[in-house]
Amino acid sequence: MAFVQNEKLFSKKWFIAYALIVIGSFILAAGFVFFINPYNIVPGGVYGIGIVVHHLTKGLFSFWPTGIPVGLFGLVLNVPLTIIGIKILGPRFGVKTVIGFVLTSVFMDMLTMIVGENDPLGLAGDVLMACVFGGVLIGFGLGLIFKSKATSGGSDIVAMIIAKYTRLPLGQLMIYVDSVIVLFGLVVFQDWKIPLYSWIVIFVTGKVIDITMQGVSYDKTLFIISKEFAQIRDKIINDLNRGGTYIPGKGMYNDADKTIIFTVLNRRELAILEEYIHQIDPKAFVTVVDANEILGEGFKSLRDKISE
Repeated sequence: MAFVQNEKLFSKKWFIAYALIVIGSFILAAGFVFFINPYNIVPGGVYGIGIVVHHLTKGLFSFWPTGIPVGLFGLVLNVPLTIIGIKILGPRFGVKTVIGFVLTSVFMDMLTMIVGENDPLGLAGDVLMACVFGGVLIGFGLGLIFKSKATSGGSDIVAMIIAKYTRLPLGQLMIYVDSVIVLFGLVVFQDWKIPLYSWIVIFVTGKVIDITMQGVSYDKTLFIISKEFAQIRDKIINDLNRGGTYIPGKGMYNDADKTIIFTVLNRRELAILEEYIHQIDPKAFVTVVDANEILGEGFKSLRDKISE
């Protein structure tokens, strides 16, 4: 099973991939250091466990009076998890993944040494804002790492291993694993607000990862059912300079043949087409869906997407 993708050494694609890892790791680390760690928020993952362990080991070691560094503990967890993951799941975790979590741990502890860990931005009175901006930075950093074809390691590997033996959906298992870590933080910190803040961070992080991976799109997908489909087709092709597809269908109520138009437009074009459809067929049935990512003729090509 060849899961690891390799770029030609020192090629443009290689430099871009590793630049994304370095930049993404730094942004990810900054998100934790400035917005998450100081307020004992536990947003899952190995660094969430590291935050809890950092609190539990405060004062135990003379050389770490404030506790075991979060980045170091995350690294200590990531290394064996990656080795176990390779043995159980195969070569899914390449050099880029290892470099990513090593850099994240190093950046996290270096930034902590520079700015300190006691409310560096003065947000102790507005932890919700810290959650939102922390989630944005963590999500953006992870998104850049994922764009380099690397993974974040950590709890993701645990979820993949469980998925292999249980056949449960990986997405659900990742939520379950992170939620267990969040509840672990609740038990240790004895503050019911911790899991609430943590789940906000997890939610924002997931949304920002999607935006970073797919980009911000204002395009809309349309499914149009109308007896005037020929006129609508002409409007789309000739006036809006867009394409589309006819999909044959049957009405469920009277079993009548239908012609469904499938097309993609931007918001301005959507407004023009909706007004036109209302004029020629007010009873038309139109479904509008947000298009997160569109690849193909007239939009970003699949080749450009893969080469990023």
